[in-house]
Amino acid sequence: MTARLPATAGDDVQRLLGRFAADAGDVLPLVALWAHGSLASGDFVPGRSDLDLVALIGAPVPGTRRPVLQRVHERLISQEPLGAGLHCAYLVSGEQADPYRDHLTWAQGELFDRKVSPVSRRELLQGGLCLLGPGPETVIPPVTDAELADYVRGDLRGYWYPRTSQADLWLRDIWVDLGLLTLARAAITLRDGRLITKKEALDVLPGMGAPAEVVSDIRARRYGNAPPASDEWLARRGVLARTFVRLGIDRVLGR
Repeated sequence: MTARLPATAGDDVQRLLGRFAADAGDVLPLVALWAHGSLASGDFVPGRSDLDLVALIGAPVPGTRRPVLQRVHERLISQEPLGAGLHCAYLVSGEQADPYRDHLTWAQGELFDRKVSPVSRRELLQGGLCLLGPGPETVIPPVTDAELADYVRGDLRGYWYPRTSQADLWLRDIWVDLGLLTLARAAITLRDGRLITKKEALDVLPGMGAPAEVVSDIRARRYGNAPPASDEWLARRGVLARTFVRLGIDRVLGR
């Protein structure tokens, strides 16, 4: 590994990343491996934070190799304590300049195609960890403030706003957490043109009028020891969270 990992990462992360680089390199022409998100920003919490990676590969992954790559990830999940949280986008060398191109991605236990977003690209350029090969700044084109803002607005409008009508989603921790934190991070990006961590977003939420009990709930589950939640609290929290996010998107977008 080229980069020095944050002290909070621990030996499990170091071993997982080393094994992943070796196993993926046996399957694919691996040119570089980078980390962004909480691991790169210093906000990583073992067992609670995801490991967000981007691999630069020398050629597209043919259909015959996808099952092999899937087995690499499945073995990590079954054999490494933090393997389930490892997500990776496979960026093909020579195709990285097009922000609208889909790339093979492993996340949430499956392989699919999606874009490497302007937010991920900006994170890589501003503070990405180079784990193997050349650094992202030598490969990834700059992301302008206008491109970043356009993506953030589109994500709020096209993805998050419709989800606030789906009440069942907001009974789950992940939707409550990501909904509120994404909104707070988007508000700062659109206001100041900068990216903030999830921890910083938690500090921003009270000033945006977020329900204090929901913010405390997120903070306890991410950084503390939250007790088991009752069904009554999950239902109440879901209503509070999706109502705040829905109204917050309207405010942030000036609608």
